[in-house]
Amino acid sequence: MAMNQVVVMPYPARGHLNPLMSLCDLLSSRSDGTTIFTVVVTEEWLGLIGSDPKPDNVRFATIPNVIPSEHGRGSDMIGFLTAVQSKMEAPFEKVLDQLKLPVKLIIGDAFLSWILDVADRRNIPVAAYWAMSASMFTMWYHVDLLEQHGHIFVDLSEREEEWVDYIPGLSPTKVADMSPVTREQLHLSPNLISMMKRVQSLLLPTIYELEHEAVDALRSELHKPIYTFGPNIRQLQPQSHVSKSKYMTWLDSKPPNSVLYICLGSFLSVSTSQMHEIAAGLKQSGVNFLWVAKGRLNESFGDEGLVVEWCDQIRVLLHSSVGGFWSHCGWNSVKESVFSGVPMLSFPIFADQPLNSKVVVDDWRNGWKMKKEARRNNLVKRGEIAEIVSRFMDNGSVERREMVERVKNLRDACRVSIEKGGSAVKDVDVFIKNNII
Repeated sequence: MAMNQVVVMPYPARGHLNPLMSLCDLLSSRSDGTTIFTVVVTEEWLGLIGSDPKPDNVRFATIPNVIPSEHGRGSDMIGFLTAVQSKMEAPFEKVLDQLKLPVKLIIGDAFLSWILDVADRRNIPVAAYWAMSASMFTMWYHVDLLEQHGHIFVDLSEREEEWVDYIPGLSPTKVADMSPVTREQLHLSPNLISMMKRVQSLLLPTIYELEHEAVDALRSELHKPIYTFGPNIRQLQPQSHVSKSKYMTWLDSKPPNSVLYICLGSFLSVSTSQMHEIAAGLKQSGVNFLWVAKGRLNESFGDEGLVVEWCDQIRVLLHSSVGGFWSHCGWNSVKESVFSGVPMLSFPIFADQPLNSKVVVDDWRNGWKMKKEARRNNLVKRGEIAEIVSRFMDNGSVERREMVERVKNLRDACRVSIEKGGSAVKDVDVFIKNNII
């Protein structure tokens, strides 16, 4: 039986790599077993994820650590972005030279624009993987419209109340709900118009039922195959295979829907002063909370609060005691929250997070905003935090009960998408038929 090979090149960041690994799991489970999926990562990233469970036909190949380390890369974002675009292409080509099986397809992260040059030289088709929402893609694809209307490279404080109501597939959005972008950052980001002319298809890790307006608008405009893959969450290990951790035991001791889970991302995070205000506000609220804070807190919170360095986020969100998720609104966290049926307190920091927050709060009505503007330097004080957290977690309030009902409807739509006949399953099968088998 002849074997095929698909080479997968993720962007070297947790929020891009995890869902692309999930996609490999999904494609592997639905294909006929004749395809090897070779995932190319840096040596550092192999050390971080190499021991994670994966199907037998998903394998790793490595390139040297030619980019800044994952640890501390947020201290020089422009330097990191520059290195990713300028130093990874040659090592990636060497990996292709060393592969024994012919490469039928490259699945490449859309933020790695040099992949297209490599693929063109070797006459290999490319499927572009976009790690964020369909809403963010359509906004970024129409960056020329933002520039024509003066809604990019602007001072948010001067134009934050103006509406962006001209992007196909995107509901009206205030400028305040968009992250500031500099010309240097834009230069280091993909030109999506140029990219879509050169790729074979576009892969979106989204739930069609939740973003159908954006997906339909893109399909109508781009005239290229666009596939949605649902929540794109790696399969849970059976509980019997997972040792009981301290935080899961602590969650077991709490009443249903009483714990606020807090995680504000793995890349850029909040300031030290904001951390102190959050800690004081949580104490003042009296709400139970589990907080992933990575060594930045020394306070003691008694039995009401538990601070951990890391946790299995999807397992935590699915726990019956968790009733809310205070999040930076990275796209992976948004999807995991929806899949778990947990409402969100949004606290966006940069990039796609402000737009995700707007979608969650205004479009889906699946949560509340903890801060009113997208700007990172706005300090939310402890009194406001305590008041919002207390109201948000009040299971007796009509406002929360209505929100929880909407959350359940979104959860059901999300899960239906990955069941037999669901939108994600259909798209996966069509993608495999058209590209792999």
